[in-house]
Amino acid sequence: MEKITVIKGFKDILPEDTPDWCRVELIARQIFGSFGFREIRVPIMEKTELFKRSIGETTDIVEKEMYTFADRDEELLTLRPEATASIIRAYIEHNMLSAEPVTRLFTMGPMFRRERPQKGRFRQFHQIDVELFGDDKPQSDVEVILMLIHFLESTGLSELALEINSLGCKACRPAFSQAVVNYLKGSEKELCPDCQRRITTNPLRVFDCKVESCSSIIARAPRILDYLCTGCEEHFAEVKSYLDDLNVQYAINPTMVRGLDYYVRTAFEVKSGSLGAQNSLAGGGRYDGLIGDLGGPEVAGIGFGVGIERLLACLPDTEKSKYKTDLFIAALGQRAQKIGFMLACQLRRAGIAAAMDYSDKSLKSQMKRADKLNSSYTLIFGDKEIDEKRLELRNMNTKNQQVLLLDNLLDTLINIIKER
Repeated sequence: MEKITVIKGFKDILPEDTPDWCRVELIARQIFGSFGFREIRVPIMEKTELFKRSIGETTDIVEKEMYTFADRDEELLTLRPEATASIIRAYIEHNMLSAEPVTRLFTMGPMFRRERPQKGRFRQFHQIDVELFGDDKPQSDVEVILMLIHFLESTGLSELALEINSLGCKACRPAFSQAVVNYLKGSEKELCPDCQRRITTNPLRVFDCKVESCSSIIARAPRILDYLCTGCEEHFAEVKSYLDDLNVQYAINPTMVRGLDYYVRTAFEVKSGSLGAQNSLAGGGRYDGLIGDLGGPEVAGIGFGVGIERLLACLPDTEKSKYKTDLFIAALGQRAQKIGFMLACQLRRAGIAAAMDYSDKSLKSQMKRADKLNSSYTLIFGDKEIDEKRLELRNMNTKNQQVLLLDNLLDTLINIIKER
């Protein structure tokens, strides 16, 4: 019978890899908590309409990449391609504004997009997502950017490159969008099919195109920073000023538009050379009108997402942590097996990592198992040791052995293991 393998673009996270994941998640919780952010957990599936309204119906994500299907009642459901819309839906549905005018939230978990799998990019991928609702000041922009850089550096990353841009607002972006359309007219035949379509549906998406023939044309296109209104100019100037005061290094990237339609004003990305062409490690920006567009109050918002797979791919190679056991119980014979099993259960309840082989294998075979489990100690006994009430405890590192009395054995083992 043919074996069943994992879906293309999906990946198992194996036991030797999970310690790295847990460490990154722990650092995130510690740092975000120090900045006043609280964790929220939202469903991985939402009504499709949520993402159409938030991300934009003409984006590549909605048009090409979402995993969407009809439920039994024919309602369209989608595996979440990003987390911001879900968090906003929860923020609105549970009226979080009434409890706290400025709400700081974060979440972690899987997202789903049917993209072409490549280094650091999967069809099921995991993100750490941060959102700040209720404040439109430049200080909030700088707060989340600073927290992002601090988090990434705390995981062990170095040589990070922060890029920022302003995407304008509803007042100034239409003029820029029209200028891009005017510039591209006459060059349609030289553009890829996607960019030809984008000219009429979503012209700013051409800045995301990675096709070389398009890039050479787009390189000479108008720049959003030349079209900012006074309010957007002042906001962006303050963001840069605060970053300078905090000694946060950055570069202005006037072609950055981000992949989602809801962004306004400040947008940012953190890049790493370790990822090759797809070098964006984290990104985000401001989306002041999105909460209102989704039926909520007219409050501002800003946030970012970090790709966990990409982050881990950039970390320096370290030796994989090996599974370790505090105590292996090598019990020989039926009576010893029963006593050993009861002892193992009691030790586990006391927080001791205890293991044993439930089959009646030879001592040599059980000692090999203890070595494979990297056990610190092995307790060795059979019927003879039970009758004499004297069991042998071997230190697997020093190979020294000591005799333990069967009476008060549990307490003795706990003290030895916890005091080592």
